[in-house]
Amino acid sequence: MTKSFKEQLNQIASDKELHTGSLYIFSKMNQEALAAFRTIWPTIPAQRRRDIMQELVEISEANFEVYFDPVFLLALADEDAEVRTSAINGLWENEDPSLIGPLVHLLRTDDTVGVRAAAAIALGRFVYLGEVEEIDQHQALLAEEALLETIHLSAEDLEVRRRAIESIAYSSEPAVAQIIENAYYDENEKMQVSAIFAMGRSADPHWRPQVIAELDNENSEIRFEAARASGELEASEAIARLVEMIEDDPDLQVQEMAVWALGRIGGPAAREALEECLESEVESIALAAEEALDELNLFTDSFDLFDFEEDDDDDDWFDYDDTNGSARPKQGGYLH
Repeated sequence: MTKSFKEQLNQIASDKELHTGSLYIFSKMNQEALAAFRTIWPTIPAQRRRDIMQELVEISEANFEVYFDPVFLLALADEDAEVRTSAINGLWENEDPSLIGPLVHLLRTDDTVGVRAAAAIALGRFVYLGEVEEIDQHQALLAEEALLETIHLSAEDLEVRRRAIESIAYSSEPAVAQIIENAYYDENEKMQVSAIFAMGRSADPHWRPQVIAELDNENSEIRFEAARASGELEASEAIARLVEMIEDDPDLQVQEMAVWALGRIGGPAAREALEECLESEVESIALAAEEALDELNLFTDSFDLFDFEEDDDDDDWFDYDDTNGSARPKQGGYLH
């Protein structure tokens, strides 16, 4: 006899071990199941709720067919901070502007640094969507205002403020450049790391000289972000240094990011370097080069589909613009 959703949920809550396979019942729940979940969830011990939520986040990152958003949305109000943080992370693909309000509320009022930082990161998605006019400008402005308020709040924790700077970097508002520059010259290295991350995210070529200079920084975390930003800013001037980094940087994660950056920059020199990386004895470097070449070839093939003809009145009609955060490598390497 098939168990009801309520019975399955109670079993998940009480079993000695948490079985990942049992958690798929939370995907695409109907109203009856959702009502049962809303009633039972608060009665589950905190540690089990944390474990369930973390597993759901990992499943959703690996399997695009599942849909746990109703669970994540309810968990935004969970009494446990770790659960709230995981819930925010689980909504990483949700682009519904109705999420802005709850995220702003958490950023402004939550008593846990980790939750506020996660909310600041998540709001960046809506700043970007506003920039590309995929959501109403007024809605995007709500996100921007909350982030700016946080950045200028001197009593706020450094972790939250720097995440807010990374998110506001998507904005084209003139004042954002000064915010990034102030962060770059901050005495705290973590803030400097976020500034370089923000430089790349801004897609503003103005930052190329600073980014390229930081490829030689003695701090490997800064080199990592400088390599990433070089790719995002398509800084062809950085190619030679990136190739050197792949060969001799002492940090493997920095080497891998340099490979990714070459794929984003493109061009004959970058392609040649990536093809040489395919022969690397370091498996992760060879794999990164293969993925970078695949992306480079995909863009080249897409570009070739267009039939360009000389037209003095319309010779600049095609402009490739890819500043979406989803186009960056998956969050990994340095958890800056």
